[in-house]
Amino acid sequence: MTARIIDGKVIAAELRGRVADEVARVRRDHQLTPGLAVVLVGNDPASEVYVRSKHTQTQAAGMASFEHKLPADVSEGDLLALIARLNHDPRVHGILVQLPLPKTLHTETIINAIDPAKDVDGLHPNNAGRLAGGFAALSPCTPLGCIILTKSVHASIEGMNAIVIGRSNLVGRPLVQLLLNENATVTIAHSRSRDLAKLCAQADLVYAAVGRPEMVRGDWLKPGATVIDVGINRIPVPGAKPKLVGDVAFQEALDVAGAITPVPGGVGQMTVACLLVNTLRAACAIHGLPAPAV
Repeated sequence: MTARIIDGKVIAAELRGRVADEVARVRRDHQLTPGLAVVLVGNDPASEVYVRSKHTQTQAAGMASFEHKLPADVSEGDLLALIARLNHDPRVHGILVQLPLPKTLHTETIINAIDPAKDVDGLHPNNAGRLAGGFAALSPCTPLGCIILTKSVHASIEGMNAIVIGRSNLVGRPLVQLLLNENATVTIAHSRSRDLAKLCAQADLVYAAVGRPEMVRGDWLKPGATVIDVGINRIPVPGAKPKLVGDVAFQEALDVAGAITPVPGGVGQMTVACLLVNTLRAACAIHGLPAPAV
């Protein structure tokens, strides 16, 4: 048996298409154009590529895109002043400050300054707390993408055993809350968990988000499990471009899993698509409109 490959490119493209349809409807019926502002501090190459992709896809969906590029040595006061302006700008419904920020800036202070209603990264304590309490909230984009990918295999994940390996505020913790909202039974594990292989072997759904190349081995998996690999790790290759691998040993897992996301071409594709979903949802909520059908 070879695992089914969960094609993030196809699923993300379908989702972006649904978002574009809803954006067109909201513009037509309510004269509202959702707007996303992305703030990039410094010139981290990976972040620049990511921001460019967000800009292109935001415009392709029919939304307004506002880019703000600031030098790496920008003062915290200047960055906070920009966020305050975006909070009050009626054209902007989503604000995303690209992480990681330079060491001179206090990430928590910056995130806390964003209006929770426009926090499309879902990182403001207000949104994180609402999500943890099971209330409606803007959820971080990558975990949201993980749930959509899972549901492309399982219409319902109610009662299934899930393990989330990794406990970051960006992925692991919010993913646990989203899975609980779907009535899954969740184990949260991490690099220091004892007997991780044994914990994995009991899981119908495995989410690897620990940032360690190929840490999850094929023989850890329960036969037929669905594996969502959030990791993106660059492995040096002598005389060639670095190789991209996930947190799961993909070739080994192919022979055991029922379905698996590739790296690249899996979860990464969904993150920007879910950012568009959040921006559309935020725009509708801010203007008191019904939640969009995406």
